[in-house]
Amino acid sequence: MIKVGLTGGIGSGKTTVAKAFEVLGIPVYYADEAAKRLMNDHDTLKQKIKTTFGDNAYREGKLDRKYLSAVVFNNPEKLALLNSLVHPATLQDAERWMKLQSAPYAIKEAALIFESGAQEHLDYVIGVTAPAPLRILRTMQRDGITREEVIARMDKQMDDNIKMKLCDFVIKNDEQEMLLPQVHALHEKLLKLAENN
Repeated sequence: MIKVGLTGGIGSGKTTVAKAFEVLGIPVYYADEAAKRLMNDHDTLKQKIKTTFGDNAYREGKLDRKYLSAVVFNNPEKLALLNSLVHPATLQDAERWMKLQSAPYAIKEAALIFESGAQEHLDYVIGVTAPAPLRILRTMQRDGITREEVIARMDKQMDDNIKMKLCDFVIKNDEQEMLLPQVHALHEKLLKLAENN
């Protein structure tokens, strides 16, 4: 089985692409959802977060996301520190999950594949790209936030052009090129690669 990463900047539509692969019968590991689960259920990780960010990081045994977001959002050092705790736990969890899959290939959907070093554990990486104005609009509609808030989030992410150059395959989700035929063509290509693996 081959391991495939799926990444893209905020509002690029990587989750939409991931769902399209799921329809084709490909299992998808959603790293963001897994990280949220692990921050609540992984005892070692919980202890590390409490030690690093204080007991206020948890309320009644559950992660206080608002508190933690307020602490790390405008502090790059603290955000890097949080990521350095969460990424290894998520990488381990994804590795375990991948071993349980029986499909020809499986996908790990994550915003921070290159930033977390996850590409080292993957055979290929798919990038999803869309023009910045469209990404801003989608994120404003999805999260109910302002244009400025979206741009602030985008500024914290790796430049899209750099990220796409690092990917083995790129899917354009620009509402000009049809999305599903691109996913289908890539699915066929990945099945062939898995056969020859």
